[in-house]
Amino acid sequence: MNKYDVGLPEGLVPADAKVQTAAGVCFLEGPAWHPSGDVYFSDIAGNRILKRSADGLVSVFRADSGRTNGNTFDGQGRLISCEGSEFGPGGRRRLVRTTIETGEIEVLTDRFEGKRYNAPNDVCVDTRGRIWFTDPYYWTDAGSLELDHQSVYCLEGGSELKGNTVRRVATQPEIGRPNGIAISPDAKTLYLVDNHNGPGGNRKIWAFDVSDDGTLSGQRLVFDFGRGRGGDGMRLDRAGNLWIAAGVHKIRSQHETEEVQTGVYVVSPEGKLLGRIPIFEDVITNLCFGGPEMKTLFVTAGKFLFRIETNTVGYALWPPLGK
Repeated sequence: MNKYDVGLPEGLVPADAKVQTAAGVCFLEGPAWHPSGDVYFSDIAGNRILKRSADGLVSVFRADSGRTNGNTFDGQGRLISCEGSEFGPGGRRRLVRTTIETGEIEVLTDRFEGKRYNAPNDVCVDTRGRIWFTDPYYWTDAGSLELDHQSVYCLEGGSELKGNTVRRVATQPEIGRPNGIAISPDAKTLYLVDNHNGPGGNRKIWAFDVSDDGTLSGQRLVFDFGRGRGGDGMRLDRAGNLWIAAGVHKIRSQHETEEVQTGVYVVSPEGKLLGRIPIFEDVITNLCFGGPEMKTLFVTAGKFLFRIETNTVGYALWPPLGK
């Protein structure tokens, strides 16, 4: 018998006492890799964007991030960030673009039809320069919301977004709560994580056909996580497979099961589960490919940034294919 396998100190702690989280000071999200070797990622709870350099050192890239969640790079190597409104005050509820070399920040959009966004969550950019982003709401202050829907948007206008327009391309009830998003290299298929953790909510991955004018059609189910914690962030490899951050170690409510363990789930475009990379941290949130050959997978989960080498080449708009 293990002498350290003992119960609570009798009489010194109530017999029914439970350890509870008193404060969360770090919640990592939204990794994006730059050809310099730097990985940019969000700490939503800490309200900052961090940078891991190629030599492994971590520094603060932006001290006040506006509660940034998802990040990605556009075709010119500029950082696109979703400033949300969760994990505390200070969220700016908008989409911004940063020129890495100068630090200049541009606001791309902060309203739809005159109303502030809920909490921009994740983002991808296609080869035409269109920016696709999700706008769910997972926090507790629903009274602050101006929109009565949680939707997916497309920001158009070319690489410089001059005279840009924002269109709502998917919304409730066809989707429940949009989260992670990715688009195929040919810009013809948009993949969406629909993760609603409430009673009867979707934990599904959808695919949509994308027309030349950016209209979505042909909504179809790719994968269903059942009643476990479904997907969060998602990326594609160049073979078209979906790499999805999903799962929890311990259920968080009566509406969730433990059947989806934490890890990166790899799913073919046809919906076949190809495997899982286990990650022993709660909760896994997002991922990106990087490295000189785009074969290194970086994963944010809880308070850690993980990495694992793969045999596949990940897809990202930046750096350009073949470079």
